[in-house]
Amino acid sequence: MQSIPTPPSAPSRRELLTGLGLAAAAPLVLGAGAGPALRGRPAHQPVQVDQIGRTGQDGQVDEPVQGDRTVLLRGASLVLTMDPAVGGGPLGAVENADVLMQNGTITAVGPALRAPRGARLVDASGKLAMPGFVDTHTHLWQAVIRGGCTDRDLFGWFQGCTDPQRGRLTPSAVHSFVRLAALDAVQSGVTTLVDWVDIFSYDLVESYVRALAGTGVRFTYAMFPPRPDGVLVTKVKKELVDPLPLGSFQVATHAARAVEDLNRAHWDIAQDLGVMLNSHVLERPEQRADDPVGVLTDIGALGPRLLINHAIHLTDAEIAAVAAHDVRAAHCPLSNMRLASGIMRLSEFGRRGVKVGLGLDGGTNDSSDFHALMKTAIGLQRARATEAAVFPQVHDILRMATLGGAEALGIADQVGSLTPGKRADVVVVDPAALNFAPRFDWVGQVVFNGRPENVDAVFVDGRPLKLGGRLVEVDTDRVVREAEAAATRLRAAGRPG
Repeated sequence: MQSIPTPPSAPSRRELLTGLGLAAAAPLVLGAGAGPALRGRPAHQPVQVDQIGRTGQDGQVDEPVQGDRTVLLRGASLVLTMDPAVGGGPLGAVENADVLMQNGTITAVGPALRAPRGARLVDASGKLAMPGFVDTHTHLWQAVIRGGCTDRDLFGWFQGCTDPQRGRLTPSAVHSFVRLAALDAVQSGVTTLVDWVDIFSYDLVESYVRALAGTGVRFTYAMFPPRPDGVLVTKVKKELVDPLPLGSFQVATHAARAVEDLNRAHWDIAQDLGVMLNSHVLERPEQRADDPVGVLTDIGALGPRLLINHAIHLTDAEIAAVAAHDVRAAHCPLSNMRLASGIMRLSEFGRRGVKVGLGLDGGTNDSSDFHALMKTAIGLQRARATEAAVFPQVHDILRMATLGGAEALGIADQVGSLTPGKRADVVVVDPAALNFAPRFDWVGQVVFNGRPENVDAVFVDGRPLKLGGRLVEVDTDRVVREAEAAATRLRAAGRPG
């Protein structure tokens, strides 16, 4: 969910929005031996782990360290690999199994694996291991307006929340908000995210990317250029994103007839750089007049290197075209529900085999609870169809949250399942909690009972970012204080006089 903003010297907002339908608004899970060391630790005290990252001047980990990392996750009661070739059923389930991670890669999944010399042994008995969640669409900077404009629809949200705040952002504020939201996503089990960003000046972009990199999450920076500025886009990609092992890049756009030339330029830049084009499409019914699917077709973008977000108000013919051309989609059910935008026809997308991932969508998701996102994605389709057997079912939504999201982004060869040879992006869930126990059907309970506090550990590229239920080497109190201070400064800057 995002408006089209206007930077200095760019065309006016009204010029850009004419015809858009917007003119009115213009784990490491530690075993019993390690438990006492963590129990009783104050919530704000960082968990220290050697060789996790390099601490920057602000006291936060800003430069993840590469190097040998061998972890053996021992005796998980259930492992969901998302790969039927590595386990049973559609989710690749393996009971009482180990997961071996070496140098950032999954090297083996199975019972009683031999521990390599020097491996960190991790007792995961009684717990569940699975791939990390893939957030295919978000706007992290919008953490500054969480809980805002609660009585507004999409256009009211633009007018009352995003537009006034965006123009006041400073590099330090951007860093604070992005770090806060990204760490919130990590603690919910997100290991990969795609951030659609409409912030333009190089210093702001640099601060944004630095904050993302410092959290240790795998990320894609999807940059919206307000003008066909291939030089700036290339500079951001090559100087800021490409040097980061966990970073990747997309070109973002907002397809509409009124800005078709800009959309075409964005597609041309994306092709030149060999990256995906990422577009908002038909989030509101008023945007039907903009014919975004027609525009994307006319500029030649319809295909597997196009990711469309929201895609709520597509016709049967448009869904068929998306499926026929292997276009990818991001579904944001919590945001769509909050903004009264409608319900994506997810069942029809699934029936036609469209590759769909889930998206938190930034500020209008209010938090980064991926379990709530999964439950809502199922519930809205059942409410729409008044049928419990409708797609997606629990196994469908767990796949969509992991491997399906990776497929939508074209990175399923790297992440999304615990297949040996893929990157070691793993979460461990502890079901021994009041909201989760007793065990009945853990697969269903992950979706319908799970909450971020049940995520006991998070690994990205084999590096633990969350251990024993706490973020590693992160002073969460400080992160919150700095975000609060930055938000206070922005509000003060917006007061008249």
